[in-house]
Amino acid sequence: MESRWIVNPGNEKKMRLGVKYLFGIRFKLVFLSSFLLVIPWLGYQYILEMEEYLQLGQEQTVLGTAQALATALNERPELFNEGSYSPARREEDLYVYPIFSPLELDDGSLLDWGAYQQYEVDYDSKNYLRTPLNPARYYSNDDSLNFKSMVGEYDESLYAYFKVYDDKLVYRDRESLSVNRSDFLQITMLERGGSGITNYVIAPYGPEPIYPFEVENDYSDPAYEGRITGQWYETTNGYEVELQIPMQMLGDRLGFAIFDVDDSIRRTISTVVATYKVAYGERLGSLRLPTPEIDRIVAGMNHNNSRIQVVDFRGRVLLTVGDIQSATGLQLAKVVSGAGKNKYWESLQNQIFRPLYNRFLEQPSNDFIDELYSDVTREGNHINSALMGIPLTQFRTLADTQTRILGAAYPIFSGEDVMGAVVVDQNMNGLRTFRNQALEQLFNTMLAVMLVVALGLFFFASRISSRVRFLRNQAEGIIDEGGRVKNTILPSRSSDEIGDLSRSFSSIVDRLTQYTNYLENMSSRLSHELRTPVTVVRSSLENLVLSETNRESKVYLERAEEGISRLNLILTNMSEATRLEQMLQTSEKEKIELRTVVNGCVEGYKLAYSACVFETDFPKYPIYIRGVPEYIAQLLDKLAANAVEFSKNEQPIRVYCRTLRDHATIKVSNSGPFLPEEMKERIFDSMISVRSQERQKQPHLGMGLHIARLITEFHGGQIRADNRKDSKGVVITVVIPLFYD
Repeated sequence: MESRWIVNPGNEKKMRLGVKYLFGIRFKLVFLSSFLLVIPWLGYQYILEMEEYLQLGQEQTVLGTAQALATALNERPELFNEGSYSPARREEDLYVYPIFSPLELDDGSLLDWGAYQQYEVDYDSKNYLRTPLNPARYYSNDDSLNFKSMVGEYDESLYAYFKVYDDKLVYRDRESLSVNRSDFLQITMLERGGSGITNYVIAPYGPEPIYPFEVENDYSDPAYEGRITGQWYETTNGYEVELQIPMQMLGDRLGFAIFDVDDSIRRTISTVVATYKVAYGERLGSLRLPTPEIDRIVAGMNHNNSRIQVVDFRGRVLLTVGDIQSATGLQLAKVVSGAGKNKYWESLQNQIFRPLYNRFLEQPSNDFIDELYSDVTREGNHINSALMGIPLTQFRTLADTQTRILGAAYPIFSGEDVMGAVVVDQNMNGLRTFRNQALEQLFNTMLAVMLVVALGLFFFASRISSRVRFLRNQAEGIIDEGGRVKNTILPSRSSDEIGDLSRSFSSIVDRLTQYTNYLENMSSRLSHELRTPVTVVRSSLENLVLSETNRESKVYLERAEEGISRLNLILTNMSEATRLEQMLQTSEKEKIELRTVVNGCVEGYKLAYSACVFETDFPKYPIYIRGVPEYIAQLLDKLAANAVEFSKNEQPIRVYCRTLRDHATIKVSNSGPFLPEEMKERIFDSMISVRSQERQKQPHLGMGLHIARLITEFHGGQIRADNRKDSKGVVITVVIPLFYD
């Protein structure tokens, strides 16, 4: 704990100044330059606003494309009615897709349907049907039954398949003649001209080629129908059925229904799922065939960087042109690397800047799936609006990615009726890529500009800061630790404000130096000038005392003589301090043994101050320092005199001399009054005293401890006063660096 104060207070001051100047002119200029960041922010906002305008333009372009194609299809109802056996209804119609090669119906699988399964339609609980076999009291909402189907046309034949999901299969009993007491597929047709309903039932004994039967409405009198062929397969979760029906057999309407039996004992129908909504065939669907003419009209739009679909008025897709992954709408020029490019800058951009930008810029990706896309039916607010005769655009964001899809739908009219709509889709990845490229260019440009500006401001601030620090160092160096002016400030030749400040400081320091020299010399001159008249007055008083005077005059003469003695002592102390300062400037240090000097002085104090007790603590080893023995003795004299004056009666004065690390330590402690906290640093200044009035019998200018500090600083040490930890007095400590050979 005693060594804490050994650290130079000047270092602590420099540390505080270091923290202070951390927030100096240079920092402030750099901080102000950081407001240049508002420029990239403004640029970013501008690009975002530009993106909105481009997005609006892309929206109008997509809607214009849809309008142009819809205009080409307007007033041509034959394009939508061709191949239909009757006017279409949205809920029950069967959309027939062209099949381009014959299908194998007995291969035991649906592998040859692979290219067409994307067109399959789901039928589930919303397609439940009530029939005489499952009237209202037996009507079931069993979710365990559903199926998928698809119908196509090839070579004057209608092909169809059914993927039925059934948790329990119940086949027809081989001993039974009934065809409605097991799981079965029913084909229902409305004869041409609307003459009647014909039902065909496929109820197999197991996985086998199908044997259709024509039945009455009550499933009586089954008659084999050999024109309908196909295969029944069993699967792990149900069964699959393939059919081939000659086109000439088909009537005006057609529907399929799956009848499910779950109880193999009672064999009652529990659930029916059908392609039509109600029983008895009143709402059978019509067959809808694609129109080749539409394909030819839309084929020319295959190169406009969009996905185009034509739907009929029930939302069924008639054709699709284009791929949504590549339908970016906005075509960007490819960046050509190589000639004309700085390879170092390009490498820096690719390795550092672009990965950094990718962290906060959304990077578009073509690896996405449009969950609302279908080659069979399309839904959406814009499509629904177009089918009601109102064109509309719509933005939507895919759930699995950040990809946005722009869709536009425009109605196709025939007179006042809406026959369908043209749907044009584009992804916004091209626009987003364009935005990212613009932002990268903006950031690169602003980074370069800000770097140049920041470097310029940094060097400018550094120049100003270095000049200010140089001026500050000069100002701090003109005054030593004793408060004396020892240097001057060189005036700057610069014509700016800092140069003016430097010249002002130089002028002030010169005037302060003159005044300080005047004050320092005044004491010696004053003591010299006053000493002669004081001597004259004193000799005159002595003569008057020797002459015969009355008793009253003698009292006044004694007082005058006492005052002259006090004045002479003051002049002696003043001249002593001045003389010591002058001597210290010319004295040379030598190697001395400190312990011997201190011990000799203490032995003298025991004789000089016989009423006081001195206790010592010296080591047995020698202590060497560089100094002047006489000055060390004078230092100890001042400390001892101060300790004797403030010590209480019969309380010892302790003199301590030891080494601590690379310093010699001298401590002189006495018992007496505490030293006020505010006086611990000031007590070593000149003309400072803490003596009470009753102790002012002898004149004191507070020069003793001041002289002690001068001698200590001459030896490169430090001096300090503290209250003793035992609360019984004050200890003055002197620390002087050791001398090593």
